[in-house]
Amino acid sequence: MTRKRLTREESRDQTRQRLLDAAEKLIAKKGLAATSVEDIADAAGYTRGAFYSNFGGKNDLFIELLRRDHQQATDEMNALLSDDIPVDQLQERTREMYSQLYRDNECFMNWTEARMAAARDAKFRVKLSALMQEKRMQIAKFIEYFYGRVGVQPPASPEEMAMGFMSLVEGVTLFMLSTPQDMNAAQAESILSLFVDSLMELAVIKGKSHKRA
Repeated sequence: MTRKRLTREESRDQTRQRLLDAAEKLIAKKGLAATSVEDIADAAGYTRGAFYSNFGGKNDLFIELLRRDHQQATDEMNALLSDDIPVDQLQERTREMYSQLYRDNECFMNWTEARMAAARDAKFRVKLSALMQEKRMQIAKFIEYFYGRVGVQPPASPEEMAMGFMSLVEGVTLFMLSTPQDMNAAQAESILSLFVDSLMELAVIKGKSHKRA
């Protein structure tokens, strides 16, 4: 079978994705500072020139890597914003999604690395801050949607709840990775499941109470 010839745009996108894939593994393993442009290009099978024809620099690639991961999470969450999904199924699917956040250790390590880089680099901090704001607003949007579905007001502003939950997820996962002798992946998922399920179940109970009143 004749292999389809890639268009210039498809070839460029393939190169970018391979560079991002290589960077994802290297940065998670070595850290951003210890990973060079040459390391990333070599691991992806390209030259330094190919790297710079696709990205302005290592930080630009790193932000794009984080944005790619964020978009995947956004797509999953947007799929839940459907009135066709019964509330009980919505609870179950949300619990599964959030309890397994950062199950991919490479993903979590890169987000943690980004926070450390932002603490040291003001320019990078601005870029990461904008991306984190998008993440918070996406989670807040879902929180507002869910509470609207069950017919009650959230106990705090959706933005505050989103920030709190993001902090919990990151804290639990960092605890697991830094002290695996004290917490394994199953325990981390159990903790996150309990937190998410408790909030959602409480909202459902309040919603039913209001309907009976």
